[in-house]
Amino acid sequence: MASPAVTRTVRPLEGLHLDASGPPGPTGPALEHLRLLGAVTRAGAGTGAGAEPDRPGEGRTPARISLSGAGFDRQDATVRWSAHPASGMTDEATVQAATGIMAVHGRRDGTPRGLAVDYAATATGVLAVQGMLAGLLAQARGGRAVEVTTGADRAGLLAVSQYLAAAGADEGEAAELAPGGPPFTSSDGVLFELETLDPGAWAAFWQALEAPFGAVRAGWRPFQFRYATACAPFPPALHTTARTHTWRRIEAAAAACGAEVCRLRTLAERAAEHDGAAPWSLSPYGFGHPTAPHRDPGAPAPSRPLAGLTVLEAGRRIQAPLAAHLLGLLGADVVRIEPPGGDPLRGMPPACSGISARWLALNRGKRAVELDIKSVADRRRLRQMASGADVFLHNWAPGKAAALGLDSAHLAAVNPALVYAYTGGWADRIPGAPMGTDFMVQARTGVGEAARPQDEPPAPSLMTLLDVLGGLLGAEAVLAGLLLRERSGGAGVRVDSSLLGAADALTAPALRRALRGQDPRRPAGFRRPLRTADGWIAPTDTCAPATAAYDLRELPTAEALAQLRAHGLSATGVTMDPADLHHDPRFPGSISRDAHGAPAVPDPWSFL
Repeated sequence: MASPAVTRTVRPLEGLHLDASGPPGPTGPALEHLRLLGAVTRAGAGTGAGAEPDRPGEGRTPARISLSGAGFDRQDATVRWSAHPASGMTDEATVQAATGIMAVHGRRDGTPRGLAVDYAATATGVLAVQGMLAGLLAQARGGRAVEVTTGADRAGLLAVSQYLAAAGADEGEAAELAPGGPPFTSSDGVLFELETLDPGAWAAFWQALEAPFGAVRAGWRPFQFRYATACAPFPPALHTTARTHTWRRIEAAAAACGAEVCRLRTLAERAAEHDGAAPWSLSPYGFGHPTAPHRDPGAPAPSRPLAGLTVLEAGRRIQAPLAAHLLGLLGADVVRIEPPGGDPLRGMPPACSGISARWLALNRGKRAVELDIKSVADRRRLRQMASGADVFLHNWAPGKAAALGLDSAHLAAVNPALVYAYTGGWADRIPGAPMGTDFMVQARTGVGEAARPQDEPPAPSLMTLLDVLGGLLGAEAVLAGLLLRERSGGAGVRVDSSLLGAADALTAPALRRALRGQDPRRPAGFRRPLRTADGWIAPTDTCAPATAAYDLRELPTAEALAQLRAHGLSATGVTMDPADLHHDPRFPGSISRDAHGAPAVPDPWSFL
């Protein structure tokens, strides 16, 4: 089938002016994305991408972003580190500590570890853009202008929501929570990641390298569940086996057995090949050009920005389901396409009332329709459903949609106004790329190096950093596509986002340092929590150097924090168990439980 005509790629915020004020914090990523979407910064506007971290005291001051012009009423956003000034969350380090990010990321090492990248700030910036796009979309659909508020504290809770859900389930984890995990090291010193979804390929790969059978068998379960547990306590024999073979031999074994391996690339390598592409692409079908919003004064204003819109989601794992989940929180009716018998991940332990707690964290509130997309009749039914939908979202393997007759070209033929969204791995930007999964993309793009300071060997985080951030970018791209559709007279839009785009967004400051010839990694000890007698504390980034003079190991956490505060230093306690977030006074009333008893984090934005 011929593809529908695609016009020049116009931008949904074309003609709007952008203003910002307040400390940089998470607003840098937000402003960068708003500019990529077409907004023009007014002369003298303040905060910008790549700005320095907040100075002491600035973390308690919210930043504000405004969009105006092109027939829209002024759209405002407030962005802050925390909704509660006394929470102690005033910068990236303290948000990571309080929300449990440090604990989950540190499971591989057995102690909490701060991410050396600004993960919470990047996620918050994307959420702020989502809120502003949703507000403009609501205006275009007849609603009034509203102010959106978002915070890094809620972004952090969203990032750990699956781990929080599992911690509050009725049963224990399916795999052991203990230190350990990739990457592996070859005899010639190459650090590498391994990926396969097939236990047969896993066994064949290690048998080809002559690993002990018992270690191969015992290693599969922690490997299989590392996405869920953020750790993988492999038998030491697997690491020993890898160290007895050259990288060339390891590559050959993987190729012969159907597994995939990827050498950990450096940030300098990624910077040298970076094509400068945005984290998503928007391609309208047919003709249209952004105009002022058309408001029907007789139409009722939507109660939520996406109320009345229908999203069809055919997603697996995390990326696409999370994107659709966010669209549902904004008011869309999300219909999930599942295989006959339902999504097998519904049964993934641990469970709440018989349903996977992790599955609920991403899919609660969605309606489900079972379809066999291998069946001609069910594919016809899916096309019929798409004819009346506003969005079709999926993250199938590359080429699968086209092979099934369900690519954007096919669905645009039955619904020219459809926003067709694909959240993939590589966006066809990396020739010869490996499998597009979270950890492989981390390895290939230098995230494994960026996530750790200079005194730690590179290692991709076993917390699903890119799947979550990729889901956020997927929702952002869909909202941009919906707004562009409204502004272009109803023309449909194809939107593409990727884990590669998430990696580049996350490492953008490090890549800029690499291009300037600077060391792209953070200094030794960066964001490393301090031990106390009964736990851990994390100082703010600006106060961390001064805390080195204090020995806090004999003090309870509360006393250690008080001592630092008495000397003008800011820090907060590290949440070691996500289950403790339920009663954490830094998040009053934030964590609830759904109808199945599973923990649920708050919506990441509020609209006033």
